[in-house]
Amino acid sequence: MTLKTRLSAVDIEEAFLKIKDTVKQTPLEKDLYLSQKFDCNVYLKREDLQWVRSFKLRGAFYAINQLSDEERNNGVSCASAGNHAQGIAFTAKQLEINAVIFMPVTTPAQKINQVKFFGGEYAQIELIGDTFDDCLKHALAYTEEHGLSFIDPFDNINTIAGQGTIAKEMVDFAQEEHIEFDYCFAAIGGGGLISGVGTYLKDKMPATQVVGVEPLGASSMAQSVKADKIITLTDIDKFVDGASVGKVGQLTFDISKNVVDQFVAVDEGEVCSTILDMYSKQAIIAEPAGALSVTALNHFKNEIKGKNVICIVSGGNNDINRMKEIEERSLLYEDMKHYFIVNFPQRPGALREFVNDVLGPNDDITKFEYLKKSSQNTGSVIIGIQLKDHNDLDQLYKNVSEFDPKYIYINQNKKLYSLLI
Repeated sequence: MTLKTRLSAVDIEEAFLKIKDTVKQTPLEKDLYLSQKFDCNVYLKREDLQWVRSFKLRGAFYAINQLSDEERNNGVSCASAGNHAQGIAFTAKQLEINAVIFMPVTTPAQKINQVKFFGGEYAQIELIGDTFDDCLKHALAYTEEHGLSFIDPFDNINTIAGQGTIAKEMVDFAQEEHIEFDYCFAAIGGGGLISGVGTYLKDKMPATQVVGVEPLGASSMAQSVKADKIITLTDIDKFVDGASVGKVGQLTFDISKNVVDQFVAVDEGEVCSTILDMYSKQAIIAEPAGALSVTALNHFKNEIKGKNVICIVSGGNNDINRMKEIEERSLLYEDMKHYFIVNFPQRPGALREFVNDVLGPNDDITKFEYLKKSSQNTGSVIIGIQLKDHNDLDQLYKNVSEFDPKYIYINQNKKLYSLLI
């Protein structure tokens, strides 16, 4: 099958007609908390409420639907460690076709179980490769050998059209409610979501500013558009796993550079703060990629004041086991938690002296590791300190420096931080 390489609003409307009876039309709701916080009208497009808890179902279902009967009967394949795999599995079960889903060996059991749940007997899971790249190589080789149709998670025009149906629903809402939207914020990983949404909005609501949001440690699309060629990032922060892509697709690059008005990269720690804020204030469980759009509002406070804004909450597949790490990253970003290696005198009362002379009245020790060595006068201590007010940080630096002028600040050393904490 020869795939199209151009996309229009008409294509997206055709995709919508194909998927509307199977894929959930998710709500677009005004959020009171965010609207008050940013002094504007913030509407959340709740793709975290999709059947598989992410927008990926739209593209997967439409891309498979567009295959010929013979191609569907032969089966499909994909390589994914997350939401795309769940979308493929759900579609395979709905259409009663076989899908071979390749996932890295390191994929968490929770994600594997979700794929099994959505796909049932129609989803064959192959765990292979330590990294996604290794997994992808095996998937492509297997696909060719067995004559399957490989469903790319983003660099496929039908996948992109499926993701674009989100914008069709948003425009329909705007027309029904007689609202003109000034901004639309959407996450960028490989670029499928922003390409589809941007294409439709530029045709139907051209005054709407389309803002693509990437994690700071994986801003591959923005860097590629700036260089006017696809850039491959060799070192990325994979924390925002749903959007941490080292190389965007050729199709998504070609489309995005024409439909995205602005790009913004947000710190992974800031994303964590947003996840916790959304959970505590709005009872929304967003995955890191799903919180990117809301996080970007912090960077557009002046521009969006008094405006109508859409944030696409792209997914809610957040593993509960990650919450400790999310809280930790948030505290680090907010300058509330700090780790040091400090030399302590090996004598009674040294810890009491540190507490009295270094810590402020509202500071708390959250980590303390120390092994006394009788052959030395001093010993190294790993100590974690949590502040109540980040404005106390300068005083903490001063106090620690006076206690041990040769202290090491672990927060600024990624290797030490990942090794010791």
